[in-house]
Amino acid sequence: MYNFDFVKPLNVADALVALASEEAQALGGGQTLIPTMKQRLASPEKLVSLSGISEMQGVDISGNIVTIGGATTHANVALAGAFEGLTGLAGGIGDPAVRNRGTIGGSLANNDPAACYPAAALATGATIVTNDREIDADDYFQGMFTTALEDVEIITAVRMPIPQVSNYQKFEQPASRFALVGVFVAKYADGVRVAVTGASENGVFRWSEAEGVLSTNFSADAILGMSVDSSEMISDLHGTKEYRANLVRVLTGRAVSSAS
Repeated sequence: MYNFDFVKPLNVADALVALASEEAQALGGGQTLIPTMKQRLASPEKLVSLSGISEMQGVDISGNIVTIGGATTHANVALAGAFEGLTGLAGGIGDPAVRNRGTIGGSLANNDPAACYPAAALATGATIVTNDREIDADDYFQGMFTTALEDVEIITAVRMPIPQVSNYQKFEQPASRFALVGVFVAKYADGVRVAVTGASENGVFRWSEAEGVLSTNFSADAILGMSVDSSEMISDLHGTKEYRANLVRVLTGRAVSSAS
């Protein structure tokens, strides 16, 4: 490691002041940023921890909306039991150490192409709430590690409409426990949304063709003959483009069956 300043503000206003200084970086749970700093792939001069901001913590369920503070840990999201898909997703991230340190806001801000929360946000049509505005999930994710967030903008909360039924299926890369492919299916009164993580070179995406079919016939059999275009899938030592494309269909079917 190297020398850097560390501040832990107690409110959003003070955090924004600290982040306005040159070479400052927001710190959520540190599950991505700290290892990146250790490898000298990032070298911020100041870390601004968001973990002490009480207004950014906790899970509130009101009517058919669940609101999650940006500094809420994966473990606390899982314990809140808001709805099946989200609870299962949060409880399956990493290991206990990661779940008790990592935060939903940090995950969504980083937008790792194999992270789980982006699939939940996109599949539920979530609203990403920042210190300055509200962003629809469909507009928020803009490619690998790329989001609509501006400089000195932090995620204060995430609002998700609660589905009628939902499920998340993840095929893990066993060493990292990231998703080799992950599929989140959410069924609402006006249709079904399917979001895929871990598979595409462009990051998390919605499988719109499957959404149309499943909105008419919510069953695993409905997508048996379907396939996702493999041309933009990730290919690496863990799996080819075609392998990941096939996993998308298989996991979508499993998610539908489990959510039924």
